Amino acid sequence: MKSLSAPARRGPTSLRRSDIPAVAPARRVSGAGSVLSAILDHGPVARSTVARLTGLSPASVTGHTGRLVARGLIRESAQATGPKGLGRPHIPLEIDTSRHLVAGAHIAVAHSTVSLMDLRGRILAVDRQPHRGTEPQRILGDVAARLPRLLAAHAAGRTVFALGVATGHRVDPEAGLVIEHPQLGWRNVPVRDVLAAATGLQVQVDSHARALARAEQMLGEATTRASMVLLFVGAVVDAAFATAGAIHLGPRSGAGSVAHLPLGSAGGAEPCPCGRTGCLQSEVSEHAMVRRAAEQGLPAASFTELLDQALAGEARAVALFRRRARLVGRAAALLLDMFDPEVLVVVEPGAGRLPQCLADLRAEVAERSWVCDDPERAVVPSSFTGSVLATAGGAVALGVLYADPLGSWTALPTVS
Repeated sequence: MKSLSAPARRGPTSLRRSDIPAVAPARRVSGAGSVLSAILDHGPVARSTVARLTGLSPASVTGHTGRLVARGLIRESAQATGPKGLGRPHIPLEIDTSRHLVAGAHIAVAHSTVSLMDLRGRILAVDRQPHRGTEPQRILGDVAARLPRLLAAHAAGRTVFALGVATGHRVDPEAGLVIEHPQLGWRNVPVRDVLAAATGLQVQVDSHARALARAEQMLGEATTRASMVLLFVGAVVDAAFATAGAIHLGPRSGAGSVAHLPLGSAGGAEPCPCGRTGCLQSEVSEHAMVRRAAEQGLPAASFTELLDQALAGEARAVALFRRRARLVGRAAALLLDMFDPEVLVVVEPGAGRLPQCLADLRAEVAERSWVCDDPERAVVPSSFTGSVLATAGGAVALGVLYADPLGSWTALPTVS
């Protein structure tokens, strides 16, 4: 397999945000991170309201907001709140989107997606290109070369202070390594170091499932903040698990490796690289979908073409996506029973764009899960359907920022 040498280590769409309670479930973030997150959720918002939302003292909130303003992450809104003429007006705070951006890169099996995102998580620009080879040097060099062009066209004077990189399979975010990506043939690839040297940016690396789980917590489905499972179904099939707001990594960065969950008699005879048949990924991956379409005489050169046919109402394509939804529903029922989360988020375009697929998936959960008695509430599609890959990369960097906004960010102003 192709590799770069590194020490082995033992991971634009409208955003859906629900109203949240005054005090959110505990998240493992700094005090400043709690303040920044409250402003993201509710801004423009007064400091006194931020104190109530976070449970911090007014003095602590004042100190944190002063440093966040100095760092260029928040600003005072021009519109003051409170009745006119009754004492000093409350000057609300909001996220400052005028100064800084994050860049994102998602590395898929066949292509990579480079994007720009503002500090509210809004996608500003996307550039998706097919791989010209799967060697790490080639793919990472291509990502680095495309970023300046995207900035020149869309940054509008704003500074990119970090690059987030997401991909599938096993990723060690602390070391910045892609530990293993079988489809690309990568093992122990030092993505962070390579891209930091090529771009001059601080680089954060994580799995796309964990990145999208964090994006849901920050920007999407509010119920994910208590506990969640996120199931990603694409060319790669994997998952992320969170409880009390914290996303589980595992001592070997392997949490969420669900590609080889057995589907039993429901699966087909498609051989899996692991040597067995009936594994989840071998049955529901994009490659498997295109192969099945070809067996049925359905012309689709790519998964995207097959999805377009299903969206246009082509009966055989719709049937393939509904079969996929039922198989994913089996896996979802198992994960719901194992973890009993508040919500399970399915990142799969059929569930996100074809109502009958989401209905089939929920019906399978209703039939098979022992603990989920309300699939309509507990099983939801991604908040980012249509921009999943563009969101994933940027969410890696944005998630680290919101957890510790006063940390060591060399491209941001230093604050005491």
